[in-house]
Amino acid sequence: MSQNSDLEMAINTLVTQFHSASADKAPTLKTDEFKGLLSSQMPNLVKGGADQGFSAILREMGVGDGEGISFNHFWTLIQSVATKQFSLLKGQTSSSCGCILQ
Repeated sequence: MSQNSDLEMAINTLVTQFHSASADKAPTLKTDEFKGLLSSQMPNLVKGGADQGFSAILREMGVGDGEGISFNHFWTLIQSVATKQFSLLKGQTSSSCGCILQ
């Protein structure tokens, strides 16, 4: 059996953390479950649990009022955060990101 790469393990962690946030193992997360996931796993994204910032994140992800948060919504957030994080860190390295997100 081959060992998983760091990237494969990171992807597994994203999927596992998303699904473990669901109390009833539903395919989508309720708003409070998702807020708990962000506060425990991405605490720098929503500092202090500010509801206004959280609402902006949901809008950016394309989540409608009362809609469950799907893994696809979560992946939209991950894409956005990854791009922003790379942009912040690229000043520390000589690499650049030409990623196109659609």
